[in-house]
Amino acid sequence: MTTLRDIMTSDVDFCTVEDNIYEAALKMRDGNVGVIPVLEDGRLIGVITDRDIVTRSVAEKKPNSTKIIDVISTDLVTGTPDMSVEEAEELMASEQVRRLPIVEQDKLVGIVALGDFAVHRQTRSEAGIALQSISENRNQIQH
Repeated sequence: MTTLRDIMTSDVDFCTVEDNIYEAALKMRDGNVGVIPVLEDGRLIGVITDRDIVTRSVAEKKPNSTKIIDVISTDLVTGTPDMSVEEAEELMASEQVRRLPIVEQDKLVGIVALGDFAVHRQTRSEAGIALQSISENRNQIQH
């Protein structure tokens, strides 16, 4: 059985509650990622996504010096390193998330994105099904 420990990215850059929007955006650019976990005293308290920056900062004309704590997403869905890939796919599809922070003993130990399933699985069909399920359900949401 393949677990998230087998496929997760464990070298994850992060921000703290003291960082600002500009610093988070730089980390996203430099790491070529769309999400940065936010830690407080070593514990995961939220994530900041490229979408958070656009909708909660840029669209509201907040300065780049705005603390990320003002725009982060705190309603988190997380996984554990020993969770199976299949369990994670089901969780991500049912919760409509594309990225899953991996936590062990209250500490961030990695992150898994939908693309990781396609890269690390023997077949790409399950990741495709998860992506399709998320995309289909997102299209049903009224904006």
